[in-house]
Amino acid sequence: MIVMKKAYRIKDRDEFAMIFKQGKTSANRQFVVYVLDKPEQEHFRVGFTVGKKVGNAVTRNRLKRQMRELIRLNTTKISQDKDYVIIARKALLDSDFISAEKSLIHVLKRANVWRNS
Repeated sequence: MIVMKKAYRIKDRDEFAMIFKQGKTSANRQFVVYVLDKPEQEHFRVGFTVGKKVGNAVTRNRLKRQMRELIRLNTTKISQDKDYVIIARKALLDSDFISAEKSLIHVLKRANVWRNS
């Protein structure tokens, strides 16, 4: 199993706040994605969040693991010089892994950060 490296993660609250404030947003039923340009970065970084309305801690952590795996599987197809915050919506609970992946790809295409290479 290949795990997402720490260099690819955003954990700091201030960084989340900066991305929320300065980043561009794109959304669909399952996800909200904030994107902030970072031209000096050689690879992307991503932070995940799931609100308490979505479910209890077990449910929220399961969704975050699922989102991490979706990003890990599609690392090469995402624009590298950006920071991302991905928010799961309650509708994600009703979808399986394949439809969640399609939904995430859809919202990343809407944000113009998906590369078809």
